[in-house]
Amino acid sequence: MSTPTADVVVTGLGATTPLGGDVASTWEALLAGRSGVSRLTDDWAKEFPAQLVARLANDPVQQLDRVRARRLDRSQQVAVIAAEEAWRDAKGADSGVDPLRIAVVFGTGIGGAVTLLDQDDILEQKGPKRVSPFTIPMLMPNGPAAAVGLAVGAKAGVHAPVSACASGAEAIRWGLDLLRFDRADMVVVGGAEACVHPLPMAGFAAMRAMSTRNDEPERASRPFDKGRDGFVLAEGAAALVLERADAAAARGATVYARLAGAGATADGYDLVAPHPEGEGAGRAIAAAIRDAGLTAADIGHVNAHATSTPIGDTAEANAIRHGIGEHPLVTATKSQTGHLLGAAGALESVFTILALRDQVVPATANLDDPDDDPAVQALDIVRREPRKSTFSAALNDSFGFGGHNMALVFTTA
Repeated sequence: MSTPTADVVVTGLGATTPLGGDVASTWEALLAGRSGVSRLTDDWAKEFPAQLVARLANDPVQQLDRVRARRLDRSQQVAVIAAEEAWRDAKGADSGVDPLRIAVVFGTGIGGAVTLLDQDDILEQKGPKRVSPFTIPMLMPNGPAAAVGLAVGAKAGVHAPVSACASGAEAIRWGLDLLRFDRADMVVVGGAEACVHPLPMAGFAAMRAMSTRNDEPERASRPFDKGRDGFVLAEGAAALVLERADAAAARGATVYARLAGAGATADGYDLVAPHPEGEGAGRAIAAAIRDAGLTAADIGHVNAHATSTPIGDTAEANAIRHGIGEHPLVTATKSQTGHLLGAAGALESVFTILALRDQVVPATANLDDPDDDPAVQALDIVRREPRKSTFSAALNDSFGFGGHNMALVFTTA
């Protein structure tokens, strides 16, 4: 029986990021203003125009059983680490939920690219007999979702949305729908990415999408700032456990927030550039707010996608200004984490939930001189120090190459 208006809540959180190996350390570092960005020292990066990256704070190989780690691509390793933390946090193993009613939705933008490229090197240098028998399951884009499904014993379905940098947020929306329409009783959702490798970095650099502020790594990601010149590639994963509110209450689960609504649109404008006025993004924002049964005036905080690209940030500022207004407190956490691509929407949803819980908005780092664009000037972007406030609803938005637009609304439980 479908229940499209059922309340869905978040009962577990997990993450491994450039700021920390779990949710608590990541959140603490974010509020403290620390950066996860550093300059690459690998020999291959010396001739690259962009030499910046936000690597994981904790090596996933050190967090997993050696045999298990060898059979997983790095994107799958981080997915499992984040998902297992969220699963423990939600006490999923003790929930009594039938595995036939447990589902997984885990997105990625690029997936097992490192495995693909590394195994291609082995093929060319040593021949086909030396290629790993685990190559295909390690490189397939549904690999992170499949690995998470095995980790939590999910049998209601394992799904893998691939929508570039909107993938993690889209996974959360799919999880919401699965619960609303009674296709599962508990869903592990999230996103994972780990593609620090010469080819992806060369490709992004060729597009002039990445920052070349190589001498100032911690100041390179500058969302909404006049001096922004591109994003910093990051790796990591984040996960949430979702369930219906009545089931969570019945088992006495700790509830972080309510996932109140979601909206998705497509730009229909360009393969990589957003609509300059943020038209599609604005429609996604409006749809999420409607789905949550709220009005724009109810949204007190926005965690912006804000990648630090010249075109993207102003387009998003216009979408926020026209879709919500000038009143919410806005932050751009990629200024410290870098851009986790397919995991970004999931991690920033975790940040949005924790901001609701603690009633504090993290500061946007490196925003020294806000862009002259009227929309940027009009927004109340938190900078320099986190800001305490009182709000009961917050929005996270995510956008991806291909014109994908996602918005999620969370409220206090």
